[in-house]
Amino acid sequence: MLDTLDAAAIRRWCAGGLAALRRHQGEIDDLNVYPVPDGDTGTNLVLTLTSAQQALAMDLGTLPEDGHTPHGHALRLMARGALLGARGNSGVILSQILRGFADAVSAVPAVRGRELAAALRDATTAAYA
Repeated sequence: MLDTLDAAAIRRWCAGGLAALRRHQGEIDDLNVYPVPDGDTGTNLVLTLTSAQQALAMDLGTLPEDGHTPHGHALRLMARGALLGARGNSGVILSQILRGFADAVSAVPAVRGRELAAALRDATTAAYA
């Protein structure tokens, strides 16, 4: 178990999340999902998170912006990649969740339990906004 969330864990989290979405893509597509029951929510989420993962993979050792930690930099890359590759409403919502999470922890030196919980609350707020 990790004591803190670091950039390597974020990369693993992104890859694991994408693999899980791919496994369940058809099931999610079959759901009657808000706001439009058009049968492509799983596909849109997979395409959006694929863009986020590609943004992480294209990061060739660029330095974090001033005041951002390596884990914050990785989360910002994910959020930007997700936004640029967002598909459908679900993709846009996912990109905003990632942005809210990144905003909450970019400058936090160590993301432990309390910081993680606060970041998830901020991510929820960003998604609803």
